[in-house]
Amino acid sequence: MKKLFLYGLLTFLILGANAQNTPFYQWTLLNQKMMDEIIGEASGETAFNHIMEMGGYTRARTSQELTTTLFETQYIMDKLKEYGIKTARLERFPDAQPGWNGIKGELWEVSPRRKKLADYDDMRVMLVSGSEDADVEADLVWIENGRTADFEKTDVKGKIVVTSGDPGSVGKLVQKYGAVGTISFNSPRPLFDPTEMPWAGLWGEAGQKLGFAFMMPPREGYLLRDRLMRNEKIKVHATVKTSKEVTDLQVPTCVIEGTDPAAGEVIFSAHLFEGYLKQGGNDDISGCAVILEVARMFNTMFEEGRLPRPARSMRFIFIPEFSGSIPWVQAHKDIMEKTLCNINLDMVGLWLSKSQSFFNLERTTFGNPHYINDVVENYFRYIGETNRTMIVNWSGYVNRIVAPSGSDEPFYYNIETHFGGSDHEVFNDWGVGVPGIMMITWPDQFYHTSEDVADKCDPTQLKRVSVITAASAYTIACADADMAGKIAAEVFSNSVRRLGHQSARGLDELSKATADNLASVYKKVRGYIDGTMINETETIESALELAPADAQLQAGVAVQTLQLRKIAEAQTAVIDQEMKKICTKTGVPIISLKPSELEKKSVGIIPVPTAKVKENSFGGYSKLMPEFTREQSTAFYGKISDKSELERLCNGKHNALQIKHLLDTQSSRESDLQTIIDYVGVLEKAGLVTLR
Repeated sequence: MKKLFLYGLLTFLILGANAQNTPFYQWTLLNQKMMDEIIGEASGETAFNHIMEMGGYTRARTSQELTTTLFETQYIMDKLKEYGIKTARLERFPDAQPGWNGIKGELWEVSPRRKKLADYDDMRVMLVSGSEDADVEADLVWIENGRTADFEKTDVKGKIVVTSGDPGSVGKLVQKYGAVGTISFNSPRPLFDPTEMPWAGLWGEAGQKLGFAFMMPPREGYLLRDRLMRNEKIKVHATVKTSKEVTDLQVPTCVIEGTDPAAGEVIFSAHLFEGYLKQGGNDDISGCAVILEVARMFNTMFEEGRLPRPARSMRFIFIPEFSGSIPWVQAHKDIMEKTLCNINLDMVGLWLSKSQSFFNLERTTFGNPHYINDVVENYFRYIGETNRTMIVNWSGYVNRIVAPSGSDEPFYYNIETHFGGSDHEVFNDWGVGVPGIMMITWPDQFYHTSEDVADKCDPTQLKRVSVITAASAYTIACADADMAGKIAAEVFSNSVRRLGHQSARGLDELSKATADNLASVYKKVRGYIDGTMINETETIESALELAPADAQLQAGVAVQTLQLRKIAEAQTAVIDQEMKKICTKTGVPIISLKPSELEKKSVGIIPVPTAKVKENSFGGYSKLMPEFTREQSTAFYGKISDKSELERLCNGKHNALQIKHLLDTQSSRESDLQTIIDYVGVLEKAGLVTLR
């Protein structure tokens, strides 16, 4: 008990110190001289100018551009050449699926007066993707939200419907009820910005006629709606001309080479395209602008001898989101084998306060434990603490990182758990196995709308992101045994804090348990500590890849993981004591920790991945999976919180019970142990795992 008390006290002291800011002491993994070079070289204005050039407004694309080299692709290639980066090359992947392209789209009111309502040449978003050619005059009719009930009570035959609903959903009903087209002023944030129009599309079954659709800003749409609600008769003329084009998937790439080709790589990624129609200054020209700036920074500093060239190489890929990252990864399995981690930038440039936004680090899941999380967090924290005014030391910014034309506001940031939805998920896939993090500004009040253009971005934010990105990658690229030890120690310190968070979470959930569910809640929250301890141990151990033969690094990691286990034991003891207190208060017998028969069985099930998992790279293993029965599908999707994460956790280190703990710790939804065992059985039959 004395030992447990001391461990608990140690946890409290470490957590308390972590919770207290030390305004007189901030640190980075890189030394101050290196940081000064990186901060000084990073140019928020240069990154902002890239966004202005590529995302200052939404461009129309000609057939010639779509069938040769896209504007943004050429811009990136020209800049890499201008910067003297000799490894720049353009990779192309076929995409046989023809894409919709707008040529002309005009909507004129012709009665009672002549007035233009929408024009594709004014704003590309005004002609909805998927619209069909048209040249028609028709009356307008107001159909509210455009639901089936709205169509059923209104005569729309031969008319163009006006709606506040999404044109994609409304378009499915247009032909069914005999209307000829749609005008929508749907908007995700009409009160925040009454001129904001979302990128929208018409879709349906093959061969289905969907007509055409125009978007209007809410500000103008409400005026049109009000006229129709006053029973004003309005006739319009719609002219639409479109084409279908086949465009290949274009991936500009370059490598800043290290001194040791066998030492591995760090890969930066950002998506240059999200389809070829929708374009976005923040989403994600900003991410591309930053990694382009980081490539320039490194090339300049290495060539001028201001920073030592690291042992490891740094690779930059500018990709079509998912549609380009997937074939690129599949085509470069050799590169994936030597890649240490991926740093993905998606929507990073917002002027944070104007969008009520934070800059967020999205960590890897427990299925890909890696020190990259804590390396990047180190630089987030440094810029966050040195770029705000703290009353405790009555000073301004300790180390101003501000662009000449940018904001002078604090650095608002969050460190978050894993979130997918971008290209880092391709790297994190079980079939690829490269730990990937994402940096992102969120919320984005202009996301996927006409207003996502360069003026929403902030040169100061871009400079700070460039510093974080460059410093994080350089820390890893140049890491020797000493730096690996610093990284492991950084992970350990943060691990104690994260263990403390899960302990507090578990105690709170336990306090809300009832007599009926106390036993199950107790076992679950105990699993939070176990799951966190496993993940944090593996994260600390991941630093060994930076200097695998160094005995001192191995000894340091061994001490850290041992002490972490002791801290976890102390926290578990606190949970045990809380359980006993609740049992006494409620009259429930003290809960036995004797494992059930199912738990005994699960401890003996350790799935080990086979070579087939990575044989066909991203998603290739899924082709070996059998079709699920309806009952299996219901169970696997309903009783397992994250099936993809379960697969990643099948790495030969975890038994089925530990996999449950690792899943439960990361999710608000508890996973069923028997269903986990059943799913592992499916993986075994598919030849994707063997059982040890």
